[in-house]
Parts: sequence; C-alpha cells; structure tokens
Amino acid sequence: MLNVLIDMPVYEPVLRSLQQLPEVSVAVVEQPEEKARPLPTDQIQDCDVLFCTFLPENHEAMKRLKLVQISSAGYSQLFGKNLVERGVRACNSLGVFDVPIAEWNIAMMINLARDLRGLVRNQEGRIWDRSARFQNEIRGSVVGIWGYGGIGRETARLAKALGMTVHVLVRQPIQPRDAVYNVPGTGDSEGNLPDRVFYGSEKEAFLKSLDFLVMAIPQTGTTTGIMGESELRLLKPTAFLLNPARGPLIQEKALLQALSEGWFAGAALDTHYHYPMPPEHPLWHFPNVILTPHISGSSLSPRFLERVSSIFLENTLRFQTGKPLLNELTVSQLAGN
Repeated sequence: MLNVLIDMPVYEPVLRSLQQLPEVSVAVVEQPEEKARPLPTDQIQDCDVLFCTFLPENHEAMKRLKLVQISSAGYSQLFGKNLVERGVRACNSLGVFDVPIAEWNIAMMINLARDLRGLVRNQEGRIWDRSARFQNEIRGSVVGIWGYGGIGRETARLAKALGMTVHVLVRQPIQPRDAVYNVPGTGDSEGNLPDRVFYGSEKEAFLKSLDFLVMAIPQTGTTTGIMGESELRLLKPTAFLLNPARGPLIQEKALLQALSEGWFAGAALDTHYHYPMPPEHPLWHFPNVILTPHISGSSLSPRFLERVSSIFLENTLRFQTGKPLLNELTVSQLAGN
C-alpha cells in the first residue's frame, strides 16, 4: 500500500482519481498552509508520498517517505533537509506558469507596440487621437528570448503563430524536454521553433537584432545583474524590454538611466526590486513603462491548482509503475548547486 498525504488545497477531480488508484491510500491535511510547521506525528509517520509546498518541521519523523512533490518551481525550501541521504526523491512544479506568463509576454508586446498606455491616457483626457503610433503591428518583428525553458518555448510558439521571428540566446545547445511538465498542446518540446539560436559569446549580435527582448532565465549568482549598461545600450532605440523573470536580472541603476535617456523605446516589468514597489520609485512614472505587480503567473492563477495537482497525480502513477518522474530534481539541485 502506498500512503499519500496531501498538504495542499484539494483539486477534487485529482483527489477522486487518486482515491481510485489500486493500492493507494490518500489522506488530506485538514488545514493546508504554505509554510513550514509541525504536523501530527501519527499523520505523517507512515507517509510514502507527500504533496506540499513546504515540508513539515518534523519531517524527520517521516521514516517511510520516498517522494516529495512540491507546488512551486523554486525548490530552495528543500535545501538542508537531507533528502538525498534519506533516499527521498523530489519533484518541483516547473511548467505550471508557462501558459499565463507566455500570454503576458504576448499581451505586453502588443500593448507596448500600440502604446496602450497612451491610448488610456487619451481616453481619460477625452482626447481623440488616431495617430499611426497607436496602430503598429508585431507581425514581422523579431522577438529575442534570453533562455529557452518552458516559458521561453511557449512564448516562441505563440510568437511564431503571430508571424514573428524568434531569436534565442542560450548557453548550451537546445535539447528536447521529455521529462518536464507542460500543458498539452503548448511549448516546443523538440526545440525546433527558433529561427536562430545564439550562444553566450554571441550576446552582442543577439541583442542588436531585436525588436523585443524577453528575459526568461532564472536568477542565480551568475545571472543577477546580467543585463547592465553595456547590454542595455545594445538594444535598438525602437526596441522594447520585457521582464517576467526576476527584477534583479537587470541592474536597477542602469535600467533607470536607460529609460530616462531613451536608449530603447520602453519596457514591461512584472518582476521588481522591491515588494511591494514603493510609490515614490521612479519606475512608476515613465509613460513608456508598463508595471504589473508580479501577476504574470502566481498561485492565484485560475488554473494553478488544477495544473500543479495534475503533476502530482502523474508522478504518483509514474512512481507506482517505476517510470521516470516529471520535474525530478537532481542530487546537485537538491544540494543547492
């Protein structure tokens, strides 16, 4: 018997599917929380498979634990828990936000190209202005995606459908993604969609070629501040910058100078340097910047619970049958490397 414990809000269709699996017993924490706290020992001690965001503080009591599925793409909450030493496998929820963030990217490209902020200001001022700058198309434009994970791949798919040319900047050759979750019918599992792939040493040529730049890399010790003054100055004066990834990928001082001096045409920023952004911060005041409060994809997204639960169901089935798991974290990742 495989004992499954769910410390998450319940998505009923997945719960019913789990309960119908042979040789599976399912228990649900009555009041799930997105924080570490102790759970009753008698509830966790016989657990084989755990679905949660954070391990319980008394996770060492889970002597039978074999698999942890977390609801976030980030997994730093698993560091220092000795999972590898205990023989516990772990999977994250990479891919859950690919669709909403990719759609945010497309929406922001259209809004920036057509100066939606200017149109809204005109509406509020009752100004009738049919200027050509409100009628631009993104078809035929070049979008550059820095990084080519799930969000980059779904952005590429949508951009290609809209007639855009896709350039990608990566460190390593693009590989198929067979063991990573993606919503059926989305993304680029084989990695065939980009019109041109640039590598690290070709960064200058990549940045100079773009009408839109989408940041799609994780923030690490090596990527923090990766977009600085020299990189921002390589963008065309007519180009737009989008950052749905992490604010500190772009150096704050350089970004403010670039926008103040018009090095490029504008930006859409969903990730920031302060949470919340203080009302006096200069980024609020640029007429060519769209600020959104980190809502391109979050646990409040309407399809979040359905998708993250579907990963858990699939991984429970795969674990039962000995098949490769989706989004399994490596020993190196669990060590924080």
